[in-house]
Amino acid sequence: MEEIEKEKELVEKAKSDPGAFALLYERYYSPIFSYILKRTANVEIAEDITSVVFLKVLKNIWRFKWKGISFSSWIYKIATNEISNFYRKKRKIISLNEIREIKSSTDPLGEVIKAQEELEKNKEFLDLHKKISSLPLKYQEVIYLRYFENKKIKEICEILGKREGTVKSLLHRGIERLRKLFE
Repeated sequence: MEEIEKEKELVEKAKSDPGAFALLYERYYSPIFSYILKRTANVEIAEDITSVVFLKVLKNIWRFKWKGISFSSWIYKIATNEISNFYRKKRKIISLNEIREIKSSTDPLGEVIKAQEELEKNKEFLDLHKKISSLPLKYQEVIYLRYFENKKIKEICEILGKREGTVKSLLHRGIERLRKLFE
């Protein structure tokens, strides 16, 4: 309970104090970036989407109200919407080789390139990502939130704005479709 009160205080303070917003940014950047990276399997795209998410959070934090949804769920909801927007627009994905051509390995992007290479090495994850990505978006969202972000059903309901029964049904149907893809 005490943690929620601290978060409420920090969010209210961040509405007018950039220093407080920086603390929220530090707290949520890694989990949001990780979530987006798992959904896109591309470091550069994940960085871009994460930037957009936090820009929207900064611009709209004054609108956030503590009514039935946690601040964390609100940010994940923005991230989920931005991922959906990305896939709807079908932006061109820049390959690792294109990044290498643009930047040398001594560039600050070196760390990003290494992270991308590690992700590409993880064939199992990429195979799973490919299969999940072939599912309709409504199943992708609930599967990633539940099994990769370890969100509880209630949190997923808050993030997606859906009822508990709907989320459970989407999870069940999504897992069934995923199981068939592995057979």
